[in-house]
Amino acid sequence: MSGPYMLVTVALFELHIEFAHSLKEKRMVVKSLRDRLAHTFHIATNEVALHDVHQQARIAISFITLEHATADSLLDKIVRFIESNTDATLAGWTSEKLDFDPMAGLS
Repeated sequence: MSGPYMLVTVALFELHIEFAHSLKEKRMVVKSLRDRLAHTFHIATNEVALHDVHQQARIAISFITLEHATADSLLDKIVRFIESNTDATLAGWTSEKLDFDPMAGLS
């Protein structure tokens, strides 16, 4: 690939929040984690699924880098952060990367 490309990375994380017996308890955990991820890593975060399930949450994150190695390193740091900085258990995660030409023609 030649030229100035940017790499858009999106990841989806599923959390298990065993102690949450209400949506309010779940939302406290999810909001705290989202805020800390956004502040620590300067990434976009949002709860994207399982909104009405007490003990599970799905959080999506996204960010832009210029190289795959940088994206992989940041994803590793984010996973470690989630595993060690929340009362929830990381049940699984997946990610996708899109090489994007910022000079692509616009319509």
